Amino acid sequence: MSQGILDDRFFTRPTDGQILSFPILIVGGSTAAYTATLGALQAGANVCLVQPKQVLGGQFTAQALPASDDPQLDAQYNPGGIYEDKVDREKYAFSKTQSEFRQRSRELQTVNGQKVNNPGGCWVTYFATQTVVMAQVLNETIQDFITNGKLTLIPFAEPVEVLFAESASQRRQVNGVVFQDVQNNQRFTVNAQITIEATDLGDLLELGNIESRVGQESKNDTGEPLLPLQAYPLCQQAITVCAAVEKTASGEGVPIGKPEGYGEEPWLQTDKFSSTYKGRAFFEQYSIFTYRRIKRLQDGDVPPTSNGDVTILNYESNDYKLGVLTGVSRSDRQTHIQQAREYTQAYVHYLQSQNLKTNNWMFFSQVGELKPRGDLTWTDNGIALEPYIREARRGIALTTIVYQDAAKQYYEDAARGRCFDDSVGIGNYALFDIHPTDNPNHLIFNSTAEMECLPFTIPLKGLIPINTDNMILSAKSIGTTHLTNSVYRMHAVEWAIGEAGGHLAAFILNEGVDVLSIATDKRLIYKFQGLLARHQIPLFWYNDLDYDDPDFEAIQVLAVAGIVRTENHKNLYFNSETTVNRAVVSIAVVNVMGFELLNPEFPTFYDVPKEHFAYRAIETMAAKDIVAGVGNGNFAPNLQCTREQLGFIVGESGDFDVYQLFSDTPLDAQPLKRRELSRILYRVLRSRYGIS
Repeated sequence: MSQGILDDRFFTRPTDGQILSFPILIVGGSTAAYTATLGALQAGANVCLVQPKQVLGGQFTAQALPASDDPQLDAQYNPGGIYEDKVDREKYAFSKTQSEFRQRSRELQTVNGQKVNNPGGCWVTYFATQTVVMAQVLNETIQDFITNGKLTLIPFAEPVEVLFAESASQRRQVNGVVFQDVQNNQRFTVNAQITIEATDLGDLLELGNIESRVGQESKNDTGEPLLPLQAYPLCQQAITVCAAVEKTASGEGVPIGKPEGYGEEPWLQTDKFSSTYKGRAFFEQYSIFTYRRIKRLQDGDVPPTSNGDVTILNYESNDYKLGVLTGVSRSDRQTHIQQAREYTQAYVHYLQSQNLKTNNWMFFSQVGELKPRGDLTWTDNGIALEPYIREARRGIALTTIVYQDAAKQYYEDAARGRCFDDSVGIGNYALFDIHPTDNPNHLIFNSTAEMECLPFTIPLKGLIPINTDNMILSAKSIGTTHLTNSVYRMHAVEWAIGEAGGHLAAFILNEGVDVLSIATDKRLIYKFQGLLARHQIPLFWYNDLDYDDPDFEAIQVLAVAGIVRTENHKNLYFNSETTVNRAVVSIAVVNVMGFELLNPEFPTFYDVPKEHFAYRAIETMAAKDIVAGVGNGNFAPNLQCTREQLGFIVGESGDFDVYQLFSDTPLDAQPLKRRELSRILYRVLRSRYGIS
């Protein structure tokens, strides 16, 4: 391995006209392409990954944005004090695989010999390392799969045609993709039972004429109230070509040179360039250089800048706003990418030409002392190998995730947005983050309140095209809108999307069913969600439940199903050790059994009137003689339920082996805990649906 690139022996280069066949084909160089590959491999499948470069990892590596756009994990606090710092809290926000990637990156990039939470010392996030470090970790994780033949990795190839099988149904069936090697122009074909669309721009959707949308939809398209009545396909998020630069001692900077047409061509105007942030000079502690710093020499969370520190330039100044990459010709796309690259070169040159004062007006900061770090971008000038893509062509999926599903303004004092009952992952970002182009029709938020976002989930049906079989949507091509893509596109969420899609592909093959069957069969959804949770992938956001918890699977699946969820919708806690009252147990059992809720005109119990939140559940249980009162016509809904009482209730609810359900939970008179309720009822759920 050299500078984060696998040795040539790990790559396969098909010959002209060669036809290969695999159970799973993953197409693209995105972060999700990598995590889909890893997920499918960890599930035991054989996989072929075809991507445009040799570098794995997308946003983290080839796009040179290793300062991860993360959820604000320090915004919520666990009253039990379980989590000591942000890194500990990663265990509830990310899957085990994603957490291990982050931890290994920290191990490889120490600061003064010590492993630290944020090796880069930037302030936009608490996790940043160098691109080559992340690339090395990603490579380490899959190397053995290539060696043992489970993974075939094909670089330098772009899709040119999507192949479809003959089908009697109205739903088309993808059965392969034709690729062209961009180095030698040779064409080859990869046939597959399942194809995952994980390109950064949704290219398979365009090539296959698969139902999709581009740019900003209309209000009529999605029902999102902030949108205009007319769609504007060319209103897409701006791209950015990032650059890696090092702060050097005086006289040691290396000029990048100005691109031809600097200050003259429309895409090389410098009027929007800036070297300050809120009045702070470029190198100051909380300014542009430290914003996405990926290497620092000093200790501390966000220490002052030192010579030898390295940052990534991905700032408003070098957003390319003059063109878009989807819905245009391939030649126009390449033109815009080249112009965006020159624009970033112009920005670096601009910075190297400045001589700015700090706030105290006494010290002169030589911003020009910058050295491009091409060794961190796999290029000769420190400018990223690939543009940072914020928006792709989006598939029209069985579920379209809309603004109202995650926008805080629709949930009053709730701590979460919508939880889809087919959730396959979680995500969060503080604000809907749209980087507009110069198109005058682009949506502009009227207030911060319109931008605020709550923790959200990733619906399984959002990964499945509405009328196409044998394909899974991934990366930024899932069923989001222009608005919701702006939070679902973040590093950690894209990781989760890819990981779920890879496991889904393997699950489909193992079950011997098609993609649509998974999405429409409740039994298969529960089974798949259980599998994901067993792989320590969170499906529902809890700030006090990490993936190492022994009841993680049960609690996660029942929460998504709405059977046992949260005590208080205003926070993100499960409170697994607290007790449960008789009303909550009644609701949970009715839900897990799928009983039809009764709503009698007159209450059975004096202390459970019609207005009571558990009225219908308690009346349903009473009508089935599953529960009785405590005497004098009362039910005592707030009384703690005991373990043996739950055993009796479950035994009366169906044909279950209660002792087997309670095999690791005492059947005694002790108060029932929330984790125990989930543990027992999850077994009831699996028994009801015949899930072994």
